[in-house]
Amino acid sequence: MTDSPFDHPPFDYEGRRFHAPDGDHRTVAVYHQQGDLVWGEVAGGAIQRGWTAGTRQPDGTLAMGYTFVLTTGEVVCGRTHNTPTRTPDGRIRLHETWERYGPHPTTGTSTIEEVAP
Repeated sequence: MTDSPFDHPPFDYEGRRFHAPDGDHRTVAVYHQQGDLVWGEVAGGAIQRGWTAGTRQPDGTLAMGYTFVLTTGEVVCGRTHNTPTRTPDGRIRLHETWERYGPHPTTGTSTIEEVAP
C-alpha cells in the first residue's frame, strides 16, 4: 500500500537517486534540492546525458522541465508533473505525467522510484 502525497510533509530530494522500476536500471537520475528548487542529472541506458529542473509546489508535487540527449544523438525536451508517494519500504516513488515537444511530440505517464540503498 502506498501513501497519498498529502500524508507526509514535503520530501527532501537532495542526493536521492531514481530509476524506472520496470525499465532499464542503467538510466539513473540524481536529484538535488535547494528550498523549493529541485533539479537532476540523468545518464545511462538510452540517455547519453540529460537534465531536469523545476520547483516543488505547495502541495508537494514537482513541476519540471527536461532535456535529454539520447545515445542516437536525438535531443528531446518537455515538461513533467510528478506526484510523490512512498513505496511500502519507505522509498520515494514519483508518478509522472509528461509531455514531449519537438518533431515527435507525445504525452504519457510513467513512474520512477528511488534506488534502494
